[in-house]
Parts: sequence; C-alpha cells; structure tokens
Amino acid sequence: MGGAAGRAGPCGLVEPPTDHATVRAWVDRDRAVVWHGFTQMAAYADNSPVIAESAEGHWIIDVAGNRYLDAISSLWVTTVGHRVPRLDAALRDQLDRVAHTTLLGNGSRAAIEFAEALAPRLPMDGAHLVFASDGAAAVEQALKIALQYWVNLGVAGHTRYLAFGGAYHGDTIGSLSVGDGGFGTDLFDPLRFGVLRAPGFDRPDAIEVACRMVAKHAGELAAVVVEPLVQGAAGMHLLPPEAFAPLQDACRRHDVLLVCDEVAVGFGRTGTLFASEQCGLRPDLMALGKGISAGYLALSATAADDRVYEAFLGEDLGARTLHHGHSYGGNALACAVGLEHLRLIDDEDVLTNVRGRAEQFADLLDRQVAPLPGVAEVRQHGLMIGVEVAPPAEGLRWGRRISAACVAGGVLIRPLGDVIVIVPHLTTTAEEAELIVATVAGAIAEVATADVATADGVTADGVPADGARAV
Repeated sequence: MGGAAGRAGPCGLVEPPTDHATVRAWVDRDRAVVWHGFTQMAAYADNSPVIAESAEGHWIIDVAGNRYLDAISSLWVTTVGHRVPRLDAALRDQLDRVAHTTLLGNGSRAAIEFAEALAPRLPMDGAHLVFASDGAAAVEQALKIALQYWVNLGVAGHTRYLAFGGAYHGDTIGSLSVGDGGFGTDLFDPLRFGVLRAPGFDRPDAIEVACRMVAKHAGELAAVVVEPLVQGAAGMHLLPPEAFAPLQDACRRHDVLLVCDEVAVGFGRTGTLFASEQCGLRPDLMALGKGISAGYLALSATAADDRVYEAFLGEDLGARTLHHGHSYGGNALACAVGLEHLRLIDDEDVLTNVRGRAEQFADLLDRQVAPLPGVAEVRQHGLMIGVEVAPPAEGLRWGRRISAACVAGGVLIRPLGDVIVIVPHLTTTAEEAELIVATVAGAIAEVATADVATADGVTADGVPADGARAV
C-alpha cells in the first residue's frame, strides 16, 4: 500500500517538475473542453494544475512523468492510496460479474454484501442504507428522509433544519441550504431555503448555543445537521469530541432528529472509522461519502436507524414510501471495492497507522510550521490538517502561491483561501509525512519571505517597489 519513492532532490525533497512544454500543451487541451468546478477557468493555467495520467501508491504521475505526493488524497476521497492490488482485484472480479444493475425495486448481491458489512460498523441503533453517488446527494437524501419521517408520523410543523456556521454539506440545493456561505453560496440565495443557524466551530460555545436553539424550536425542527469533530471545508475548524454529547441529549430530550454528516470525516480520517464514535454520538441519520469506496468510484450512502426506517413501512405504492432514488445508486463495482476496502482496513490495521501518523504530523507541524512568520494557526484532528496563514496585506493570494510552491516541490495540496489543507492517505508512511511537512514549511517560508521583501520596498526579484532598478 505504501507510496512509491519519488525522485530525490535538494534537501531530500522531490525534484521539481520537468518538461513544462508537454504539461502546458495538456493544460491547453484541458481548458479547451473541460470546465472545472470551483475553478476560475480564465486563471486555470496560471495556478499550476497537475494533469494526472497514472498513479502509484501515494504518488500521482502527470502527463510528463513528473511525480507528486498526493497530500490531499485526491480531495479527501482516496484512503489507502492509488492502484491498491487488493482493491484492483475486487474491482476486476466484480467486472467479470456485472458492472451495474438498478436498486429501484430490485437488489444487487454486491450492494447487499457491502451493506451487510458496513451497517454493523455504523454508530447507530440499526442501520438501513440508501445508496447514491456523492456526498451532497447523501445529505440531500437525509434532509428529505427527515422531513418525510414527520409527515409519515402525522406530526405537522417539523419542516426546518438547524445547522452550524461555517458548515459545508455539498452543492445540491438542500445541502447548499444547510451549508453556510463561502464558495459562492450567496449567489444561490434565491434557491436556498432558510435554516436556523448556530455558531460555527470557531466558537467554543457552538454546541451550547445549538442546544438552546433546539429547546426553543423543537416543535418546528425536522433535524439538526452537524459535521462531527471537524468542519473541513471551513478550514479545519475543530471542537473537542466531548463537546458533542449535549447536542445528542438535546435532540433526544426534545424529539428532534440528529443527522451526522460524515462525508469528509468518515472512513478513518480522524483516527476512528467514524468521527461520531469519538463524540459518543448515535445519530438517527448519517451521510457517508468520499472514502466509502477508497476513492475508486463515485459512491455515497445515507444510513437511517431503525425508528426512522420503520416510519416508512406501509402498504405497497402507499404514501409512506421513500419518494427518492438514484439511477446509479448502489453501483456494483463501487460496492465491491467498498466491501474489500473495509476488509483491508481491518486486516492491515490501518487505523493504528492513522493514529501514529497523526502524532507524527502534530510534532512536525509544531516544530517546523507553527513558528514560521505568517502562520496564524495550525489545526489538526487525526489526518485532517489546516495551516492558516496571515498575509500582511489583502490580495496576496498566499494560499494559491503556497500551493504552487508545494507543487513545484513535488507535493500536491489544495488551499481553502489562506488555509493550507493537508489530508494525506491513511497509509501514509513516516518518510512521506516528513516530506509533506518539509515541503509545506519551505513553501510558506518562500512566499512569506518574498512578500516581506516587497513590503520593505524591494520585490522578490530585487527590484524596488517603485519600479527602479536596484544598484
């Protein structure tokens, strides 16, 4: 499972990328026909995009043969690396059987076996899985299930949701609504429905405030939606695990459903298979995605506990039926890989490695990154890490520039504004952890030093800021 070794360069880092002409030609072909999400295409070519052609272990190889350590797990979806032999074999075996059949009114052996393996692992009182293809769809399903649950019970008025400041739950209309700003969300306000909004995890009293809101608005709430432990897209804002128990107590006491969005934090990222386990939460609904299929194929699921599921049982074609479904839900190839992924996590004691690497990252970041000028804060839980930088002026685009410097050093990251996000594979090695932190530290120092020089009246090229040549 370990990553293949990169080409050694100065200070032990990976050699800088080469064959720029080939890379540039592919970037031009790319932008001529592909429209990338969350990407300003007018600036796409200037932001050091990596055009992947293949991968080995924890490394991505581009069209020119350059190697990059995948320190964001391909946007948090790959868990144990690329081209993992056991997972490749599971995929090929299922391909020899069937690639996909519908789950609408019919079943699939691959989906059944995966659900049988996954359901007992979920921190729920019984679990029934509705499959979809991405995390936003899983959240959307949870919102619809929560609303219909109350309708099926004949209880009127439970039509609102409570969510948290800084939350990100996806980009469908429902998931966008329970999310909170950022990423152009405000543009879609005419489409979004209103929610009750508790503070974000950057405030230590966020859960306390949410509990008071649950008590006050219980009669109108369908559900509370929360990301356990870490608000990833908010820039890795954290609350301690013990902070969350009162939220579940409030939901139980006031009969409000609890939805845990584990799309980003699930499948080992925080050191346990699910973050809810550390928080002592047993939600009524869970949204699962990203690492569910080890990053091999698009798959997600919404899990409902027994009491929610049973509220949907009734006569054939009756009103209690779940009015929702996806064409590719429970894809057989994805489920086969997901099943083998769960077995691999157990067989190879992957979570022990997560906890060991998390301790190593904490130590390395504390020594090499936190003291750097321009670093405001380092936030980490398990292998979810955010390094917030503080540029000395507006418009310096430190996140972008630090990311580009990391790519030049052979490490692939993606910033969230001025938060440098590091989400390495669960099977990352000690040597790779050292490489990631050293590269990030070097990139931050490089960018910060250049802007300090500019602020002192000299550009990074040695030219005074007024444009005259220095002598």
